[in-house]
Amino acid sequence: MANPLLIKNGRVLDPANRLDKTCDVLLVDGKVAEVGQLNGAAPGPAVRVIDATGRLVTPGLIDIHVHFRDPGDEEEETIASGSTAAVAAGFTSVVCMPNTNPAIESETDVEYVHRKGRQTRKTHVYVMGAITKKREGTELAEMGMMAEAGARGFTDDGNGVQNSTVMLRALKYAKMFDVVVAQHCQDNSFAGNGVMNAGYYSTVLGLPGMDALAEESMLWRDIQLVRKTRARYHAQHISTAGSVELIRQAKKDALPVTCEVTPHHLLLTEERCAEYDTNYKMNPPLRGQKDIEALKAAIAEGLVDALVTDHAPHLQSEKELEFLAAPFGIASLECALGLYVKALIEPAVLDWPGLIRLMTVNPACIIGIDKGTLTPGKQGDVTIIDPNTEWQIDVNKFLSKSRNCPYHGWKIKGKVEKTIVGGEVRFELAT
Repeated sequence: MANPLLIKNGRVLDPANRLDKTCDVLLVDGKVAEVGQLNGAAPGPAVRVIDATGRLVTPGLIDIHVHFRDPGDEEEETIASGSTAAVAAGFTSVVCMPNTNPAIESETDVEYVHRKGRQTRKTHVYVMGAITKKREGTELAEMGMMAEAGARGFTDDGNGVQNSTVMLRALKYAKMFDVVVAQHCQDNSFAGNGVMNAGYYSTVLGLPGMDALAEESMLWRDIQLVRKTRARYHAQHISTAGSVELIRQAKKDALPVTCEVTPHHLLLTEERCAEYDTNYKMNPPLRGQKDIEALKAAIAEGLVDALVTDHAPHLQSEKELEFLAAPFGIASLECALGLYVKALIEPAVLDWPGLIRLMTVNPACIIGIDKGTLTPGKQGDVTIIDPNTEWQIDVNKFLSKSRNCPYHGWKIKGKVEKTIVGGEVRFELAT
């Protein structure tokens, strides 16, 4: 068990408890013991004191959308390397997607991910199971058994469930276990073989485009299924202005619908693809400036429930293929916090408490874990952030195995100094 830990004089942000003030946090036996003005009091001589003056002290950050490629593609990322990168980025909990090889589609697969996460002893590692066997969209996977094994939800991420009847059945089944169904909204009849957003730039570049309707039509269909079932539903990485309007109406109708947004859909537009740089090839694709503005407005309005990375590592040799053949996805876990500062705090879309809410208590609620808060008695997961440090992204220093990141050389603000998991310091920035 970790020794008592006293974090002093930090600006403590705990949106779940509407706390934003300079005070202390005491962790004992791996849990939050007390939050407030502790006047130096701490049990026993073995207590470690961390001076957090000028720093933000927040609940441990939670990323509910990562790809750690384990099992099957461990040369790109493993649960161990991904967890090491995550804890260095301030994340104390992550949720792995099931599009591994083979897919996570049984209780044994779920237990494998959990065991590897425990062995690594970095972040808490959770997993979503596949909705359908082999993520092929035809036959439901063993959802009940995976839920009993601890799967935090279900998704065929990377593939949208094309068959409406299969999706309806999945929602009904998931409701029995009170777990969320997350959807990669993509109607393949509209997406076709698209590799970037359909529009002016795809035409000029001679690349097949992916129409916004691919995302919006499936999201509309799923909302109607949720209206019928009242099952919990989560729209992954929404990227268009049209999707924002659909989410707005769903929330107005009090449907159990949540959604997430990634850094790249807030910072990058489709014209970045003009040089055929595959680091800008992702799915959903980069959209237009009007879509970015709609997403930011939705975040300011409170329509967006979580900020995620969609960390998708790939080998350099894969990303060096021509644009049509290269895989979708980018690695951005280790610079995510600074990217969100750049996208949301610097332009005053959100303040720090608002940002932390979307990275702690909200994602915890979506996947149903008792985390994301500094309430006494809860697990001692804490992130300490220097909000003013400016630093330059260098992909060569990533702890992730992969370097497929379009942000190399960017200067961003906001640096994680310490990440504490279960009362134990699991990452500490070298001085």
